Amino acid sequence: MNGEPLIPISQNEDVRFLGKMLGDVIRAYGGEKLYRQTEYIRSTSVDRFRGIEGAEASDRGLVALSLDDTLNFVRGFMLFSLLANLAEDRQGLAHDDGATVAEAFERLKAEGVNREAVFEMLSHSLIVPVLTAHPTEVRRKSIIDHKNRIATLMALRDDGQSVTTDGDDIDAAIYRQIALLWQTRPLRREKLFVADEIENARATMQEVFLTALPKLYARWEKALGARPPGFVRLGTWIGGDRDGNPFVDADTLRYAISRDGGTAIRHYLDSIHKLGAEISISSAMSETPGAVLALAEKSGDAAPSRADEPYRRAMSGIYARLAATHIKLIGDQPPRPSGLAGAPYSGPEELRADLVTVAAGLASDGDGALSSGGALGRLIRSVEIFGFHLATLDLRQNSDVHDRVISELFKTAGVAADYAALDEDDRVALLIAELSHNRPLAGEWTEYSEETAKELAIIRAAAKAQADFGRAAITTYNISKTTSVSDMLEVYVLLKQAGLYRVTEDGTPSATIMSVPLFETIADLQAAPATMRAFFAIPQMRALAQARGHQEVMIGYSDSNKDGGYLTSTWELYEASSALAPVFTEADVAMQLFHGRGGAVGRGGGSAFGAILAQPQGTVQGRIRITEQGEVIAAKYGTVDNAVTSLETMASATMLATLSSDPIADADVTRFKAAMAELSASAFRHYRGLVYETEGFRTFFRQMTPINEIATLKIGSRPSSRTASDAIEDLRAIPWVFSWAQARVMLPGWYGTGQALGEFADKGLLKAMAGEWSYFQTILANMEMVLAKSDMGIAAHYAGLVEDHALADTLFGRIKDGWHASRDSLLDATGQSHLLEAHPALNNSIRLRLPYIEPLNLLQIELMKRHRAGEADERIGEGIQLTINAIATALRNSG
Repeated sequence: MNGEPLIPISQNEDVRFLGKMLGDVIRAYGGEKLYRQTEYIRSTSVDRFRGIEGAEASDRGLVALSLDDTLNFVRGFMLFSLLANLAEDRQGLAHDDGATVAEAFERLKAEGVNREAVFEMLSHSLIVPVLTAHPTEVRRKSIIDHKNRIATLMALRDDGQSVTTDGDDIDAAIYRQIALLWQTRPLRREKLFVADEIENARATMQEVFLTALPKLYARWEKALGARPPGFVRLGTWIGGDRDGNPFVDADTLRYAISRDGGTAIRHYLDSIHKLGAEISISSAMSETPGAVLALAEKSGDAAPSRADEPYRRAMSGIYARLAATHIKLIGDQPPRPSGLAGAPYSGPEELRADLVTVAAGLASDGDGALSSGGALGRLIRSVEIFGFHLATLDLRQNSDVHDRVISELFKTAGVAADYAALDEDDRVALLIAELSHNRPLAGEWTEYSEETAKELAIIRAAAKAQADFGRAAITTYNISKTTSVSDMLEVYVLLKQAGLYRVTEDGTPSATIMSVPLFETIADLQAAPATMRAFFAIPQMRALAQARGHQEVMIGYSDSNKDGGYLTSTWELYEASSALAPVFTEADVAMQLFHGRGGAVGRGGGSAFGAILAQPQGTVQGRIRITEQGEVIAAKYGTVDNAVTSLETMASATMLATLSSDPIADADVTRFKAAMAELSASAFRHYRGLVYETEGFRTFFRQMTPINEIATLKIGSRPSSRTASDAIEDLRAIPWVFSWAQARVMLPGWYGTGQALGEFADKGLLKAMAGEWSYFQTILANMEMVLAKSDMGIAAHYAGLVEDHALADTLFGRIKDGWHASRDSLLDATGQSHLLEAHPALNNSIRLRLPYIEPLNLLQIELMKRHRAGEADERIGEGIQLTINAIATALRNSG
């Protein structure tokens, strides 16, 4: 423990109810001995955290566990954490107050922003959660599915129900689900393939997003008093992200597009089938408009039983055409084939037009109640936002790959013998010349290297996807490691090889996919404004962006944090966003920022509501995309209710960040920014001094944390490092953050900040920043949560794993001192006496978990010792993986 004051731990009723059921399940299925062992370890650990006299000296009960007992014990504690998470999510602990569109609208009205201004903003807005396959979800989908079923049953219980719709006793049904959880294998035995990741995301889209988004739009229409445009949509890059993942290729892209598109079309078919059964209006009872009659006549539905039911016949024709579309695009019959002949739809717009014709016909009779909202309204909205593609798929690749591919294309075509040897100016000139005509570099029968052939196949598959499923199927190509304008131009040259970039006879360029730079390191973020200014200085590129209306820039939280530490990363992201805004204004192009955030604070995690509101004034502009990955997808979008809350949070925050006035005076902002620049420089120096400039730190890190053990988890398709090197620079940010979290240090979320705050002379200014500036408040709030979850006492046990004890004492001493400096400086700036004093609900949530995490950490350390000593019992490796899973579940962040 960290010396924090002892505060009573309270549980909500759901935690007690589910915890007791879990105990009953352990006793019934694991046996009385396991139950008593588990209860003893639990109670003694809770007593220690509650400060019960004598508890600290009591036997923890861990030594008595055999390996088999250890596996079962860890599983029990993991499931308790899982159920506690469920209970807290139901109470809305993770949700922000005031984060609804209705509340945002009222706040804006109070500030003098009228409805017309809100709708004008929404007319050009775009808000997109982008699902990624980053390997931070340690739980199997089967575990998550059982948890979601329990949540559904608990909701019925809330409503006062005692039995399910099937007649089962609800409490008994919950018990059965917990028993199934207990008997479900928590660890994956096989490594995930890209197809598995595509299917996992597709299941979430099908089960959650297809319901949640239309439901939200109906709510927003009521809140805003008019039908809003489709400004919130769905994105993914699973199946298109090749950066460091050799298993993503043209086949995975085609698979992702087909599976996602098929899911959307089948959803529409089901909805149309149900509507056809529902809209039983007879022409003898109601006058039918000519447009509906025309649809009915074209349907080919000549069934006598429906002769006087034009709406049903119209829906039969729409169904037949959509079934034919499924055959054309997906390659097989839908589950419920149509008995009618129909021409495939040319696109979702044509389907929407037919549905609107039906809605308009219903609106023409009576008071229009049959056309407003309801299933037909939700279906029309779904077609608008999901199209035939369901989710827009991003492409992503590393700029180094593009360099090699372009070099080969130029050399093979006889354009440039050694493109790689050219300086930046010569590269740009050559690329611009290549983009001034439509003649491709790639020959259809030319043999290329495996890498170049693979990249060309991806581009051609993207062109086919757009042709089949619509341009919205793929709109963006993200470039990792962007350092120059040539990196962006290379993508357009590649897109040109498949006709995705073209120029007219008068030289006007057009592209159906946008080249998007990803600025990741501190140096790249600092250079971003100059890079984009140079990009817009190219007439063809400025014309391309102006014709589109916007240009996206992606900013990476993960690698900038690993490069420069928490405070410097957040500051450089803020500064880059601020400095980019005037560059875009000069170019007369709207700026769209794509935030590459992770779940952990060390990778940009934390409250999305607070993060969006903390963006620099004038940088959101109604357009924002944010990556969602791993455990975050399950937490925020695991159920329809959670998804509705999460999506509404993004929408309301974006509205406020775009239209709400900044309450801070310009003079104060200037003072605050100057202070942040000084703090950032100091934090950067301390962080780099420890991580990159201290001899032996790499060895210390790899021996203290379970970084090597995490690599054995089968939670993703891509390797944990971009290269075979063991350098921290080459390690991906996810395992870097993940391993520090397991060791309860969580260094990426705070190190360097405490020293910087402590050395800053004007403590009064820090207090003013903490009290008035939302950006600084967000920084401190996220760091405070991380500090509360960390534990230097437990971390000291991990430091004992380091073979060089002198090295361990020195480096861990610096880390521990930095932790205390961070805590003390934060408390001083915020005026609190202990961490999370101002956030009692979050404090209770974390404190509830701590007694359950400590035994898991201690068991993990012991198992790591045995594993590293060469013990070959496979239960040791399994135990380590189980503890990693359990600790990540309890902490609620992985990487």
